[in-house]
Amino acid sequence: MTTRRDYLGLSAAAGLALAASGARAAGKPKKKLKILILGGTGFIGPNQVRYALARGHEVTIFNRGKQKEDWPGHVEELLGDRNTGDLKSLEGREWDVCIDNPTTLPFWVRDAANVLKGKVKQYIFVSTISVYAANDKPADETAATDPYKGADPFAETQATVAKNPALYGQLKAVSEAEARKQFGEAATTVVRPGLIVGPGDETDRFSYWPVRLANPAGKWGSEVLAPGDGTDPVQFIDARDLAEWIVRLAESGTSGTFNGTGKPIPMKAFLGGVAAGVHAEPKLTWVSTKFLQDNKVHAWSDQPVWIPNQGETAGFHHRSIAKALKAGLTFRPLPLTAGDTLAWFKAQPPERQAKLKSGLTPERETALLAQWKASGGKA
Repeated sequence: MTTRRDYLGLSAAAGLALAASGARAAGKPKKKLKILILGGTGFIGPNQVRYALARGHEVTIFNRGKQKEDWPGHVEELLGDRNTGDLKSLEGREWDVCIDNPTTLPFWVRDAANVLKGKVKQYIFVSTISVYAANDKPADETAATDPYKGADPFAETQATVAKNPALYGQLKAVSEAEARKQFGEAATTVVRPGLIVGPGDETDRFSYWPVRLANPAGKWGSEVLAPGDGTDPVQFIDARDLAEWIVRLAESGTSGTFNGTGKPIPMKAFLGGVAAGVHAEPKLTWVSTKFLQDNKVHAWSDQPVWIPNQGETAGFHHRSIAKALKAGLTFRPLPLTAGDTLAWFKAQPPERQAKLKSGLTPERETALLAQWKASGGKA
């Protein structure tokens, strides 16, 4: 069992490794851009809008108009629905850049191109690291993507993806290819994010840890179950860092394909950084991967962020971001992301705070810790 005090050095190192080098406060852009954002009201979209406005750009968003935001400046909103092919509001318009945030289905890219090709100078497609065919070893953007295994990728729907989650990465890869085909390699930028975290995370795939370590409602015990031995690496990116970098890619007109995630840090440093950010001193008990697997405690969902650094997932949190760093990707310190995430979560309605969507329940964590101790701390 270890405490936050043991991780002060590690969290400080993690903070330095993930801290912005000053590039986030980059000078004013060379020119004012007309930016079209497809979506704009999800997780990263609002951060893109606010950052673009702060840097003096003209912003238009296109969506169904079902979610309203309070913007700190003028934002033009065009209504439509890509799922039904309603893109009429985009016709006859021109922009410097289009940022495509929500697309999974290839026909969304094809249909957008029918309206926007020749009308935008750059098309930035937000993809995912789930496009890769394998995760068993460290790799960069040249690694093979998962080939589509169905009959017709352009006939797939949101319903078919919901029934078969494996299609998600495959269709994102097809969508990437369609973007390059329609807009050209020189005008297409593909960003492949890893786990996106921070304020506004409705999945709780990161939020679990700030909430769990701070234990604001006192629902959990003082002892925290931590997965593995602390050495497994994790990668993630604050939604604000991702959004701001994408806007800077638009400003520079940078094309190409980039892994948009964070630098790998050990799970021990990750929890230390989270603890520092939420001003907690948790007692962490590291529980072996084998014990967790034997007891059907699932990585990523029951123990969010974490994936075992072995076998088929040995490279999952080892994606190279060398290209992205050269292209100006920067990071907030982990403690800042953790603290901001906890503050956002505590501001949610009571019913939202009542049950986290990821992570162990207090009851199951208590039972697992008791079982682990009864086994003498052996798998």
